[in-house]
Amino acid sequence: MSAPAQTRSSADLIRAEEPVLAHNYHPLPVVVARAEGTWVEDVEGRRYLDMLAGYSALNFGHRHPALIEAAHRQLDRLTLTSRAFHNDRLAEFAQRLAELTCLDMVLPMNTGAEAVESGIKVARKWAYEVKGVPADRATIVVAAENFHGRTTTIVSFSTDETARQGFGPFTPGFRIVPYNDLAALEAAVDETTAAVLLEPIQGEAGVVVPDEGYLAGVRELTRRKGCLFIADEIQSGLGRTGRTLAVEHESVVPDVLLLGKALGGGIVPVSAVVARREVLGVLRPGEHGSTFGGNPLAAAVGTAVVELLETGEYQRRATELGVVLRGGLAALVGKGVLGFRARGLWAGVDIDPAVGTGREIGERLLREGVLVKDTHGSTIRLAPPLTITSEELEGALGALEKVLA
Repeated sequence: MSAPAQTRSSADLIRAEEPVLAHNYHPLPVVVARAEGTWVEDVEGRRYLDMLAGYSALNFGHRHPALIEAAHRQLDRLTLTSRAFHNDRLAEFAQRLAELTCLDMVLPMNTGAEAVESGIKVARKWAYEVKGVPADRATIVVAAENFHGRTTTIVSFSTDETARQGFGPFTPGFRIVPYNDLAALEAAVDETTAAVLLEPIQGEAGVVVPDEGYLAGVRELTRRKGCLFIADEIQSGLGRTGRTLAVEHESVVPDVLLLGKALGGGIVPVSAVVARREVLGVLRPGEHGSTFGGNPLAAAVGTAVVELLETGEYQRRATELGVVLRGGLAALVGKGVLGFRARGLWAGVDIDPAVGTGREIGERLLREGVLVKDTHGSTIRLAPPLTITSEELEGALGALEKVLA
């Protein structure tokens, strides 16, 4: 990558944002201007190894050639029709995504939060029409410390007070139980329960991996109790954990699957609700929709993403490089790292507070040319593109060791 033609400095551009952008983020002080693969460049031409990958939106790296080519081809033909008309890209996308996930039907949307909201609506409609729950009494059971988005409905069942404070009144119809606790889940499910909505691995909470058997237990419980299992794989899915889906580690197929982030290849926002036919089949014309959902450009890029995953290459890379990641982090335990949780190329690393907060570690790594993001106090997340090399990954781990020392 050559340095971009840019007259304004990083500091100037950061200052320029202050009066005109809502302050709903606290980004690290880097202004990215170009990117390729696992590397990004700021406006001054400094290079950084991206160890966040857009919270898994960039599983295939920045500007993956196959995805860029698919987008360019579609840009020259057709970008948007709305769902008022059919388009020639949507059927293939839906068919291949359903086959990849071992489910039947697809409801295309745009953002992850839209997929979650859509999943909630579908579960409630299913509960009334199929299960026979009395009108307006359907409940959905969720886990504490969850992160499913920041819409008003979703923050209604968040346990993060920063996400909730000042945004009430909250939407009723949700029951919160501890994550990774089958007994608590069983106690919360009753005849009004439409669905259990869970992240197979909790991302924002710090990459919390449940005990072996938990997801299989959720699947058995929901079948036995006659409610849906909705797996939010917006961060954990599409190769990140070494499988196409994180639920595959326990050979689980949910009733409803929520996808996003990497489904758009880091190019356009693409999300989807993928489900069994008898679940998504409850929707009728006019009951749900999206102007941009299923647009031809998104469908073309999404199809190219599915093609990459069909090869199995990225799942294998996440598995193999996950061994390198875990080994490097294990060597740092007791040397500034209190502990970590990892699956595939995804890890939550608990930093000793005596060494620094997660934010401070992120700022120190920035100075070493590595980009990460903190979550909850002294925890940082590592989620590099699945295209990273072992040498690049070892370099990032070396930088972490240096800033901890």
